[in-house]
Amino acid sequence: MELITVEVGTTKLQTPSPALARRVLEAATGLDQVPLFDLPNITSLTPPAIGQYWQGQGGFYAGLMRGQDGQPDYHLVVSAADAGEVKAITWGGKGESESGAESDWDGQANTSALLNSGISHPAAEWVGNTVIEEHRDFYLPSRRELRLCWVNVPEQFAKEWYWSSTQSSPDLAWTQYFVGGGQLSVRKDNELRARAVRRVLTPSALEHFTPRA
Repeated sequence: MELITVEVGTTKLQTPSPALARRVLEAATGLDQVPLFDLPNITSLTPPAIGQYWQGQGGFYAGLMRGQDGQPDYHLVVSAADAGEVKAITWGGKGESESGAESDWDGQANTSALLNSGISHPAAEWVGNTVIEEHRDFYLPSRRELRLCWVNVPEQFAKEWYWSSTQSSPDLAWTQYFVGGGQLSVRKDNELRARAVRRVLTPSALEHFTPRA
């Protein structure tokens, strides 16, 4: 789930793909021999209708999430259940306070904090090993990201409780119910469902590059 950050002027691109990062730098600096957008593996970053599968992005488009604390807005992608869901797993770390995993909004930051805490967090570890359509940047959604999923794409989820990556207390973590839409703090040692999500930044950094003739 490590992301490579490429900055060219005021444009920033984060990607798990070293090849894409290299090509963006080459295109920006004029070192490449082939125009960036001649590459066959770069797919469109224009999202489909909400609820539709986003080809090449690893799942269904759940809508636009508002960035917090100066971060850019982003498109949320929900993995298909057969590729990116586990039916019974614990959150882990019961009794441990994970201060870096308390964001109501940023599931990516929460998941990173859990993976780097030195304590076993099975749900975060599972999603950290998820790879779909060559994307390795999936994470456990925050409680706000799960709420967006319930509002926009509830049909993609079982009518059960799902873990978020948002800690509520040393013993509890937030969950989302895909029936009535309620959220509840649940003991971290309970076994619930978990779903992998990823994000696509908007506007895409690639949109700032002009392909050469």
